[in-house]
Amino acid sequence: MADISGSWLGTYWQDGEPTRFEATFVQSGAILSGSVLDDSPLGEAQVAGEVVGLSVQFIKRYLTSSPLPIQYMGTIATDEHSMQGTWHLDKRHSGTWEAHRSNDDLMATLKNLLSAKVPTVVGR
Repeated sequence: MADISGSWLGTYWQDGEPTRFEATFVQSGAILSGSVLDDSPLGEAQVAGEVVGLSVQFIKRYLTSSPLPIQYMGTIATDEHSMQGTWHLDKRHSGTWEAHRSNDDLMATLKNLLSAKVPTVVGR
């Protein structure tokens, strides 16, 4: 089973127009959760779904805008560095999407920051 935990950069298309997004996925076994930030007025969304083999599916729900759930289905590349598929809201709203692992290893950055010896200034 693929593991897509981590940071991803992607694009989805609606009516031929691209929208970029940043996603952070957390995977525990087959269970998937995370958040997505669209580069559009729709803003932030939460996701919940599953990964089975090289297939991924999840529901995206925006926090402040449209309350309707958006179904994403896709295929993960065997190297686990990209994925692509389709999304569907209703009869009029659907399209394709793709995502690639972000080069930013946020967990490694956090660990480095926490392990750094930062001097503490005590009272003056």
